[in-house]
Amino acid sequence: MPDNRMCQPPHSKECICIDTYRVLDSCRDKDCFENVKVFLTDFGEEIIDRTCTIRSKCAKVVCAYIDVNDVPFNRGFYQLNIKIYTKITFEACISPGNIQEFDGIAVVEKKVILFGSEGNVTVFKSEVGKSGFCAELPCQAPTSSNLPIAVFETVDPVILDTRVVEPRVFPCCCCCCIDDIPDNVRCSVKGNLCDRDEKSLVVSLGFFSVVRIERPAQLLINATEYNIPEKECISAPENDPCTLFKAISFPVNEFSPPSMNTFPHGAPCSYKHDAPPKGGCGCS
Repeated sequence: MPDNRMCQPPHSKECICIDTYRVLDSCRDKDCFENVKVFLTDFGEEIIDRTCTIRSKCAKVVCAYIDVNDVPFNRGFYQLNIKIYTKITFEACISPGNIQEFDGIAVVEKKVILFGSEGNVTVFKSEVGKSGFCAELPCQAPTSSNLPIAVFETVDPVILDTRVVEPRVFPCCCCCCIDDIPDNVRCSVKGNLCDRDEKSLVVSLGFFSVVRIERPAQLLINATEYNIPEKECISAPENDPCTLFKAISFPVNEFSPPSMNTFPHGAPCSYKHDAPPKGGCGCS
């Protein structure tokens, strides 16, 4: 931005070495998990016993666990077992005009194989504030670089379906039991999670995710020194809020609906398939 330009002296570029993480392999995925059992609290179990009129309100990923293992007979490749814990808020119609909200935890698991190279270096690092003259000499645990670092990125899932089922009639997809749920995930819902053999609440979830494998690396790059900016800091007037409000631009886009040309593929369509059905798109 021209208002935030820097005072750069001539010949300020130089080659420097930085310690960072190098991405060795990555992939993106679009997963659909069907009939995932939701672990409910005592309050939620009572609600599904009283009604089947239930809908999902929102879903949020609260935790993910990543396990990295070597792939046998394939040096440099690793299998990533990713377990995703999602908190889902539901709404149930108990009686006309009586809506109850309750939470649950859905657990899904995905597996990915990526290339992560090899490393045989044991790393030791000094700790800030624990070195110097006559300092205590703790025995530092080594950090091995044999296994790479796995990174999992995702957005909150899309809830595709919600239903109450009988376990004997409609078996669900479960990748863990209630005792395997970590304590920090249990604390995200109100009440104690339970697992009964009666009615179950199952959902279908859609995830968009990116998975990558990284390793520590030292890179030589061209860098430019950061200098003092020319732009001065401007504080808001304390006793004149109207002056500050007048400086804010009018949100024109909030008052005008987007046109068809603003969408990458024309008008938005509610169908999952690429090809619209006969007789129109069926847009809502």
